[in-house]
Amino acid sequence: MASATAPVAPDGVTGLLRSRAAGKLLLLAVAAAVLIPLAVSRWSGGTWPDALTVDLSGPLGGAGDWIIDNRDSHPLFLHFFGHVSNAVVLSVRAVYLVLLAAGWAGVTATAALVAWRAAGTRQALGTGVAFLVCGLLGMWVPTMQTLALMVVAVLASVVLGALLGLAAGLSDRTYRALRPVLDTMQVLPAFAYLLPVVLVFGIGVPAAVLATVVYAAPPMARLTALGLRGADAGVMEAVESLGTTARQRLLTARLPLARKELLLGLNQTIMMALSMAVIASVIGAGGLGDRVYQALASVDVGAALAAGIPIVLLAIVLDRVTAAAGEDLTEPRANRAALAGAAAAGVVAAALAGRLTGRLDWPGTWSVSIAEPVNRAVEWMTGHLYSGVPYVGGTADWAGHFTTWMLDPLRDGLLWLPWWSVLLAVAAVAWLIGTWRTALTAVLAMAAIGVLGVWQPALDTLSQVLAAVAVTLVLGFATAVAAARSERFERLLRPVLDVFQTMPQFVYLIPVVALFGVGRAPAVAGAVVYALPAVVRITTQGLRRVDAAAMESSRSLGATGWQQLRQVQVPLARPALLLAVNQGVVLVLAVVIIGGLVGGGALGYDVVFGLAQGDLATGLVAGAAIVCLGLMLDRVTQPTERRTKKGA
Repeated sequence: MASATAPVAPDGVTGLLRSRAAGKLLLLAVAAAVLIPLAVSRWSGGTWPDALTVDLSGPLGGAGDWIIDNRDSHPLFLHFFGHVSNAVVLSVRAVYLVLLAAGWAGVTATAALVAWRAAGTRQALGTGVAFLVCGLLGMWVPTMQTLALMVVAVLASVVLGALLGLAAGLSDRTYRALRPVLDTMQVLPAFAYLLPVVLVFGIGVPAAVLATVVYAAPPMARLTALGLRGADAGVMEAVESLGTTARQRLLTARLPLARKELLLGLNQTIMMALSMAVIASVIGAGGLGDRVYQALASVDVGAALAAGIPIVLLAIVLDRVTAAAGEDLTEPRANRAALAGAAAAGVVAAALAGRLTGRLDWPGTWSVSIAEPVNRAVEWMTGHLYSGVPYVGGTADWAGHFTTWMLDPLRDGLLWLPWWSVLLAVAAVAWLIGTWRTALTAVLAMAAIGVLGVWQPALDTLSQVLAAVAVTLVLGFATAVAAARSERFERLLRPVLDVFQTMPQFVYLIPVVALFGVGRAPAVAGAVVYALPAVVRITTQGLRRVDAAAMESSRSLGATGWQQLRQVQVPLARPALLLAVNQGVVLVLAVVIIGGLVGGGALGYDVVFGLAQGDLATGLVAGAAIVCLGLMLDRVTQPTERRTKKGA
């Protein structure tokens, strides 16, 4: 029965989509025939009209001056923000003192025990080795400082995110109201909101923790709301029929059913908090991020890598442990209970042994320096690959050609277009793949950039984003196809992707600059390295989840591997591929600020300049423009799902 009716639905859907697309194209052609002559006669120039621009430098500058003048005397700062700041400082200090009191042996044993209880023996061994490597690299104290800050930031992010997600999951109105707020919190570059946080709390740990919370809380809120709203309707109806109250239904049904989403939210919150470690060091977070930042300021790649590796190890360990926490463990529960007691006793014994022997700190003689060999390797790469490579040229030549043949024409083409034609193009693309609401949102977001007075820098940034996304998708799809076809290649690729995804962008920024020079090309290269892992993972997962029966059927008909990929896997994995494109765009845009530090210019430079000079207007306006650019690209690259009527 299924085989007889299966081909009908795709043909019907395809015909429906084609008819809708044809109708939209016809309406767009009519609208263009009417609107373009009017726009040409009214606005013949290509730049955004000054009459449609709003200058926010005065109000934002006045707000910044008011905060600075009243930070030490106004009741709002003394009785609210002051208490928040003190609570954060005391919490971080308390966690840090506990970690120091436990000593390196106690912390390592405790981390291994927690990993074992949550994820099993294999993850426990990996966790123990990761903490030992942090000590061997001579980074034990900075690691503890970062860990203390991350514990407080993650706990605050989880509590805030869970409360917001709870409200959004139980109320449709709250969900609709919170969605744009969460979008803004997640898309707004970290550098953009570092400035207002620093203005309110000053340089130090409170500003670093609160900036991390703003960045890391949205995933927890989104996934909590998703889990609560996606609870099985049959189960909820059965629980309600038993006469339970709303609170009882929440505690006994909704939360248990959403356990997987809650654990995934915790996982994503931890990863995003760790990704803020280096950026937060700019405003006084200390720890590993400060070591990375100081090393890069002196162009010491080896020292930066030595501090970056512990961040990567912490991220990988926490990712693996939280991801495996929801899986059933194979060891019998009775044996696990007995082993847990023995393991806890071992942890206490290790901590007491370290305290009694006076070896709470990591022994200095056990440290290994990797800075010198890493710096020698970077020097060799720079000396042998930068220029003069026979036949293929050096990396400097590649960067020059990429700038000349791709970045310059793309930027010049966008700047040459009249502003109204850009809006019309955005509306057309967004409407073709979505609905009129999608098109309206994308156009309003793009128009807001012009109103803010940063039209030309935004188009420059857009050209870099489009170029980086194109390179990311080409490399990502090719790599994902190979990974989807070979499990061995995927296993070999996974740790490489882990390192690329968790290594702070500042760490690999210097090798990129050493190889490609300063300019827009290294900014694009850094964005590609950051966005590539997500594209590869999502695409590989989508290709692997294609129905095995469809693959077997095509294989039995004699289809080649290329034909299977083009005619079966790609069409069936289309939602995953579109999500990969969407995430590639969002992640590339997230590195725009970092690219501004190495010559990327445009909006990224404006945000960094605003933070460095304390210029609230320049930094926030550029940050708001990046948010609008991200909102437009998100709507254009993620089609809206259409709801079909019953019986249609």
